[in-house]
Amino acid sequence: MDRESFYYALENTRTHVEPTGLIETFGSTVFDFVLISELMDEVNRVRLRRGTLQAERPRIVAPHHFSKILLDGFGEKAREFADWLEENGGDLQFLRYGFQFTKSDLREEVVSGNLEKIIAQASDEARTAEGSRRAVIESVDDAWEVSLLKLAVDTAKRSADGNLGEWKKRGLI
Repeated sequence: MDRESFYYALENTRTHVEPTGLIETFGSTVFDFVLISELMDEVNRVRLRRGTLQAERPRIVAPHHFSKILLDGFGEKAREFADWLEENGGDLQFLRYGFQFTKSDLREEVVSGNLEKIIAQASDEARTAEGSRRAVIESVDDAWEVSLLKLAVDTAKRSADGNLGEWKKRGLI
């Protein structure tokens, strides 16, 4: 994918429900996700991808290693996006602490219906499910892994200050 494709995917990614909580400093964190995308060549046809995103506890690693350990279970577009992030990330310096993400249990289905109604229903289910750590993301269909990785990076970014504080408190950095 080229830079314009990444920008297009990022600009068209909308997180309707963020996963609750932050990435644990000294343990793994698991989020469920529902990624929703409209099929481009079919009217009122929507693809739902459901799965699990696991964030391993952050590790202190050398900066040149983080992009090589960042992803497990992701495809080539996500790998290219991670490489692009490493080169163009700007304020993403927190990634040098070795966040590793694993995508698993992927299931997908195509349903008929209005995109907004399907998003609203999935969002309501995510907000009301007992003990749920579920995210609902709207994405471009062919770049959905970029959108999922954006969610992972955004969650890691929200967690970074707390993780660094815990490491300092325990004398690890």
